[in-house]
Amino acid sequence: MPVFSSLSEKLNHIFSKLTKHGKLTELEIKQAMREVRIALLEADVNIGVAKQFIATVSEKAVGQDILKSLSPAQQVIKIVNEELTSLMGSKNSKLEISPNPPTIIMMCGLQGAGKTTLCGKLALLLKKQGKKPLLVACDIYRPAAISQLKVVGEKVGAEVFEMGTKSPIKIADEAVKHAKAFGFDTVIIDTAGRLHIDEQLMQELADIKNKVKPTEILLTVDSMTGQDAVNVADSFNKKLEVTGVVLTKLDGDTRGGACLSIKAVTGKPVKFSSVGEKMSDLEPFYPDRMASRILGMGDVLSLIEKAQDAVSEDQMKKLEKKFKENSFTLNDYLDQFEALKKMGGLSDIMGMIPGMNKMKIKEGDIDESRIEKIKAIILSMTMKERRDPAIINSGRKKRIASGSGTMVKDINQL
Repeated sequence: MPVFSSLSEKLNHIFSKLTKHGKLTELEIKQAMREVRIALLEADVNIGVAKQFIATVSEKAVGQDILKSLSPAQQVIKIVNEELTSLMGSKNSKLEISPNPPTIIMMCGLQGAGKTTLCGKLALLLKKQGKKPLLVACDIYRPAAISQLKVVGEKVGAEVFEMGTKSPIKIADEAVKHAKAFGFDTVIIDTAGRLHIDEQLMQELADIKNKVKPTEILLTVDSMTGQDAVNVADSFNKKLEVTGVVLTKLDGDTRGGACLSIKAVTGKPVKFSSVGEKMSDLEPFYPDRMASRILGMGDVLSLIEKAQDAVSEDQMKKLEKKFKENSFTLNDYLDQFEALKKMGGLSDIMGMIPGMNKMKIKEGDIDESRIEKIKAIILSMTMKERRDPAIINSGRKKRIASGSGTMVKDINQL
C-alpha cells in the first residue's frame, strides 16, 4: 500500500479540480484550502499544525504573481509541496557521530512501537555503512525482551551485550566499556518500554542518559497511532530531550498525522522511517521525497537508491551485455525477481513512480503471488532447460508442472 494513500488521493482530487481552470480566483483557492484542511484533519494531523499550514499556503497562494501566472494551479501545488516539506523538517537529518568513539544511540519508546526490532534494523543499516555496532539489552522487565534482541542481533550479524536482570544503568555503563575495549564504534541501547508513560520509566531513562551521555536519543513511535504518537513524542521530549524520532509501521494503513505533525509539535526531526517487516526495511527520512509521494509525484530518488542497493553496477553491466547479445536466460529472469524482492515488491515500487497514483490501482490489482508461481516453475527446471527453453517439450512441461504445483498452461504462458 502506498504511503498515505487516502490523504494522497484526497489531495489529488482537490488539485485536479483546480487544474481544470485556466485562471484561478482568490475565492477558488480559499475553497480548495478549506478542502485541504479537512483532508489533513481526517489524516489525524494536529489541528494547530493544520491551521498554520493552511494559513501559510493561503497567504502565498493568493499573491498577485500566482493568480496572474500562466498556470496558477501548478503554482499552488508547488507551494503546497514546499510547505509540506518544510512541515516535516525541510532536509534529511543525519545521525550525529561522536568524535570520540563509540557513538552511543539510546532507543526509547512505548511497548508495541517496534523498538527492539528497530534496534536490529538500525544495526544493519549502520553495518552497510561500514560501522561496527553493539546491541545492548537494557529492557530487563518485559518477558523475553533479551531473547528477542538476541534473535534480532543474530539476523543482522550484530553482537548483543547483556547482563541478565542487573540494573539497566549498570548494563549500559558496562556495555560502553565493552565497546571501547573491543573496537565497537556504535552502541545501540534497547531500553525498557511501558504501555503508557510513567514516572518510574522516565526516571530510569534519565538515569541511563546521565550515566552514558548518549550522542543520540531516538524515540520510536508507531505511526499508525496518529495523533497519539505526537503526544507521546512531546511527552518523551519534555522529559528526555530526544534528538530525533523514528516512525515505525509507515507501510501500514497509516493516515499520516504523526509524520506531518511531529516536527512542528516537538521541534525534533524524523530521522528514519520503518517501511516494512524485513530487517532491511529502514530508510533515512527525506521530507522532500515524502512530500512528493504524498502529492502523488512519486519518489524517483528513493527508487534509484533501492535499485542500487538491490543490483550492483557490475551486475547491471553484465545484464546489459546479455540483452545486447540476446543471451538473457530464465536464470537471469529469476535473478530479476530476487532483485525486485529486495526492493520491497511491485506495490512499493509502483508507489514511487510519478503518476502511478492516477492509474487508480486498487489493493489486490497487483498479484505478487504470480511472481512466486513463476519462480516455482523456473526452479523446477533443469539448468539446461533454463538456458534453452526451446528444448522443453510436452513431457518436460508435465514434469515441471508437477514439480512446481502448477499446470501445463502456466508453463506455456511463461
